Formats: sequence, structure tokens, C-alpha cells
Amino acid sequence: MTKLLIITLPIFLILIYPTLCYSAGNNGESMSNRLKDEKSPYLLQHADNPVDWFPWGEEAFEKAKEEGKPIFLSIGYSTCHWCHVMEYESFEDKEVAKLMNEAFISVKVDREERPDIDNVYMTVCHLLNEGSCGWPLNIIMTPDKKPFFSATYIPKESRFGRLGMMELVPKIDDVWKNDRKKVLNSAQNITLALQKASDSSEIIETTNLNEKTLTLAYNQLLSRFDKDNGGFGSAPKFPSPHQLLFLLRYHVRSGNQVALDMVEKTLMAMGKGGIYDHVGFGFHRYSTDAGWLVPHFEKMLYDQALIAMAYTEAFQLTRKNYYKEKSEKIFEYLLRDMTSSEGGFFSAEDADSEGEEGKFYVWTISEVKKVLDTEEADLVIKVYNLTDEGNFHDEASGKKTGENIFNLKESISELAVKFEMKPSVLAQKLESAREKLFEHREKRGHPYKDDKILTDWNGLMIAALSKAAVAFDNPRYGKAASRAIEFVNKKLVSNKRLLHRYREGDAGLTSSVDDYAFFIWGLLEYYEFSYDVNYLKQAIQLNEILIKYFWDENNGGFYFTPNDGEKLITRQKEIYDGAIPSGNSVAMLNMLRLGRITANTDFEEKANKIAEAFSGSISGGPISFSMHMNALDFALGPSYEIVVVGDKNSDETQKLLQNLNSRFIPNKVVLLKNNESELEGVAPYTKGQKKINEKATVYVCQNYVCKLPTNDPDRMLSLLKNTSNKSN
Repeated sequence: MTKLLIITLPIFLILIYPTLCYSAGNNGESMSNRLKDEKSPYLLQHADNPVDWFPWGEEAFEKAKEEGKPIFLSIGYSTCHWCHVMEYESFEDKEVAKLMNEAFISVKVDREERPDIDNVYMTVCHLLNEGSCGWPLNIIMTPDKKPFFSATYIPKESRFGRLGMMELVPKIDDVWKNDRKKVLNSAQNITLALQKASDSSEIIETTNLNEKTLTLAYNQLLSRFDKDNGGFGSAPKFPSPHQLLFLLRYHVRSGNQVALDMVEKTLMAMGKGGIYDHVGFGFHRYSTDAGWLVPHFEKMLYDQALIAMAYTEAFQLTRKNYYKEKSEKIFEYLLRDMTSSEGGFFSAEDADSEGEEGKFYVWTISEVKKVLDTEEADLVIKVYNLTDEGNFHDEASGKKTGENIFNLKESISELAVKFEMKPSVLAQKLESAREKLFEHREKRGHPYKDDKILTDWNGLMIAALSKAAVAFDNPRYGKAASRAIEFVNKKLVSNKRLLHRYREGDAGLTSSVDDYAFFIWGLLEYYEFSYDVNYLKQAIQLNEILIKYFWDENNGGFYFTPNDGEKLITRQKEIYDGAIPSGNSVAMLNMLRLGRITANTDFEEKANKIAEAFSGSISGGPISFSMHMNALDFALGPSYEIVVVGDKNSDETQKLLQNLNSRFIPNKVVLLKNNESELEGVAPYTKGQKKINEKATVYVCQNYVCKLPTNDPDRMLSLLKNTSNKSN
């Protein structure tokens, strides 16, 4: 229920859950505000609102001080369904706009452009709210950015106990004008609490993170595992691919079959469920039910990248083609729909089209029958579990809609037995029908595409494509990764430092730790596809910049923002994994890999300091830090440094590399000594490593101990223990 409370700090707080449908609103007349000159698609969506929006900047804060008004800060993103609902109900409504314009200076922020601002005020939401936080995120604060009110979605009118904008705004205005001292005291107390929560000046507790921590993380995931449907927890259910990446590593380390079973159950269920777009490919954001049937329909770039990594690594470990095919379908969607002509990757596609969530993706039986011939339609209806009344319930009414989401309840091999066909024949028939359905669907009104290009999310996709290029021996994916790297280097680098966002010829915004950590990750993965030492050099250079501007010299770990960036009311460090893994965790793993590549012990020491800095938070609940667990798994070993000496294009060198690439060996670095002087400049210890008997030779070191070199691929693999792989 909506609450307007004075609580401990004290604070005026609203708790509203996004469970309402679109409501009719009295739309105001279109008028341009200060957002019209922005590049963010989200801000531009609000450029014609009657609310007098400002972008985040000094103009807004100075005006608030001059007029003695509080700031209404609204944070969201372009493909956020409930952001659209609130805009339609309230921000496009002239009555609401009139109240807001009189009471506030209103500021709009795109959380994907300014994750630093979003992180700060989302922390405020979590500190103050008893319920879940999300977007839209609405904060009311003083002109000096100190918050005193937090809310998520707010309807126009109060209903079902939920306070609406028409009632809320006058209440806030009255308190601000008539009891401002109380409000300012609340804002000060909340800001102090926020700063204390974000304070990194003192490490309260340091715990030794070790193999027991990894086991605890596994046990916590096991306790939350849904044995019936796969995944973790109940509805809503998120893919959480970084947890799957950890379980794959834990299986390799421990030999625990249940860890692998959890991954396989989840990946199979996700791939069969409605969260996967069976017609156009790619994965939706999450499932609203426990069984993966009804998705929240938006598609995010980072989800495609991380889920593709999970499928790719599952294939490397199990050699099951199902996982390879799912990863390839993700990339087909990505390269078809989410790649700019210049090579960068777009951010997201909306859940909504023509004002309705999911309309682009659902099907009626009659529509399927119009597109396909009788035999094809009958097959598709049976295979994908479509019904005349629809195969899911409307959330608001609880009734069947007559619309269907494509989903599988059985695998293709199981269905082939049922239909008395060879699996290859069934797959061919379904693919032919899918192509017709896809062509028909393309004529529908498409969901809105957020075409801004973000450095951090592109880094994740570069890493995913590079992993797949190696695992599947597919140069096409390597070429796509290369184009994206080239795009970032041409468009999103200024004075050797990364920028965060590019759109329509304009690059800008200060980069965060995520931009550096994720792009460095992409460079390291791409090196292991291309073996071009220039990518290693760039990764090292960017890592040095990351240390210079983001490192906490006193306590270790990376701040989210650089030391010369905009000063917000607190400077935070992020370690928790959300939808996107923590930049600190990815940076820790990068440091470990770079330390092994270069033999620069400072990198490993900094990785250790990251672990120490956050160990107190991590030790009790490592389930929330799965990417950090991946880094810890690497640090604890066994890990391998592998140097292949030989001509990259020779058959014998390729045979060695192919044997490496066909195995799932996550905790390794691989160097190719093709041009001696170039690699030796990055990794001086390779200077004495030569071919033996004029043949391609591999040098393997494990946990700082080196073995005798060999020309024999089988001998090489025998030196790489604990790989737990099946052969081709």
C-alpha cells in the first residue's frame, strides 16, 4: 500500500508497487521543454511533456536555489514499461504538470547515461523504503541534492490506497513551505545515513575469503534453486547468468554434478520458455512467472551478452549442441537488429509497441493459421502449445486473453518421437514455419529501439562474441567483436580516456568503473581470439588509467566514478551483482589475468586488496557476489599460464590452439608468441621460450610452477588438470 510516513530519520516516503495497467489520462498539449536538445532517447521521450523538465545540471540547481523550490528528480530508461505508464498518466497530463511546475524544479535522468546518479539515489530508496525499489525512481530533494522523499511508480489519482500525484504534490508543497526546517533536518539526516552507508574510509571487517566461501555460495544457490522449473527463487524470475557462470566453475573445481545439473536445467528451461523469443531470437528481460512462460518483453543488450556467455561455456563443458545453437541464435538477433552500421551495439528494445506491452510478440491461433498452411500451422500450434483461448492469463483481469506466447514443454528430440519424425526433419519444418512467421511479424509495429551505444555494455558483448568466436571456431563473431572495439576506439575515446555514451554523432558523459572494467574484459577475450598483442597493450593502458582515476589508495577497491568527475553527495563503490555484474568484481578478474600475462605482481596485489576491501560484506552472503566468486575461483587456483610458440597460421600451431579452445578451462591465460619482440614487450618472461625441434611448442605453468614444454597436444592437455571436459 502507498504510505506517506514520517519514519526514523524522519522521511516522507511512498511505497508503490508497479502492478497497475495503463490508465486513461487527460493528456496535456504538446510543448517542448529543455530536454529537446538532449541525446538520450529516454530524455527525448519527455521533451514534449507539459512538465518543465530540466536535464541534470547546474542550471536546474541554480534555478531551484533562486526560486526556493525543491527538486523533483525522476530517473528511468527508455525501455522501462512503468516509466511509460507514469509518463502517460502524469507527466503528459496538464493538471499534474501545472502542480509540478508550480511546486518543483523537475529534473529528468536517464539511468543508463548516468548510472552514477542512479546508484546514489537508488541507495536512498533502499535505505528508506520497506519494499522493493526500481524504476521509475522518483526522488524529491533540496536544491543542494539532499533527498527527503522516495517513490517508485505514482499514479495520477489516488486509488486502492495508493497516493496519487494530484494529492501528493500539494502535500509535499505544503510541508516544504510551512515546515521547511523539519524537511531540511530530514534531508540532512538521510544524507548522513547515505554517506555512512557509502563510506569507504574505513574497512570495518576483513575476512579471509577462501574455498569455503565458494562452497557457501554454491550451497546458497542450491537452497534457492527451483528444481521444477530451473532458475533461482520464484516469480519474477531473472536469468542471472553470472550465477550460472559461477556454478560451471564450481563444477570444474569440485566435480560436483549437482552444480552442473542446476546450470543445465536452467539453460534448458529458459531456452524452451517464453522468455526466449522463438520467432525472432534473443532473450526478454525476465519472466513474470516461475515457469519462464510470460516474459517482461523488453530486450537488453547486457542480458544478451551474459546469457550468450553462459550458453557458450555450457557448450564448451558438455559439448551439447543445444547450448551452441542457443548462443548462435542470440548473436543472430544481435547482428540483425542491434548492430549499428558503424559496428557498435544498441542498448535495448522496448517491451511495448503501439501502446501495449508484448503486442509485437504474441499470437492468436487465427493469425498463425493465416500465415502458415494447414500442416505447418497444426505442427506449430502443437509444438509451441498455442490454444484458442490463449496460453497465459492477463495480469490485471486474471482471464485468458486469446493470445499466445511461443514456448516448448519438451525438447525437439522428445517432440520428434511424439510426431514420429527424425529430429532433423522436425527442426527443418519448424524453421521453415518460423521464417514465415518472422516475415509476417516484421510487418507489425515494432517496439521502440534505444539506439544509444554504451561503452560498458558493448564491452560485455565484445567479451561474449570473442568467447563464442573461440569456442565455436567462428571468425564471423570475431569480426563483429573487432568492429565494436574499433567503434569504441574511434568514437568513445578522448585524450586516451573512455567516454560513456554515443548517439547520433555525439559522444560524451564521464565514464564509470564499469566502462573500463567491461571494455578491458572484452579486449582480453578478443586477444585470445586474434592473438594481436595490440589488444593486450590497450587493455594494460586502460587498466593503468582505471587505477589512476578510480582506485582507493587507502582501502583498496574502485570507486564507481573517477576522482576528477562530478561531485555528487557521496562517492560510491559498487560490489553487489545486479542485472549487470559489479565493476569491481570484473576488474578483480581482469587484474588477475593481466598479472599472469605480464608477471606484474602489482596487478595481483590490487586484486587481493579488492577482495579484502569487500570481504566483510561478501563472506556472509556470497550468493550476491557471483562474479566476485569467479574472480576468487581464479585466484585460489588451479590456474594456468599457457604460452604457445609458433606461426599462428601453421597447422601445428592451430592444432594446439584448437585443443585448448575445445575445452572449458576458465582459469587460464593463453599467449601466442608469433612475433617475438612484440609479445616480449608485454610479457618479458617469454623471451627465453622458443620452438623445440622447429615445431610449435606449448609452455604450461600451473599455480606459479612451470612444466617442461611440449609439442604434443595430448601431453599439453594432460598438464591442464581439473578441466572436466568431454572430448569432441
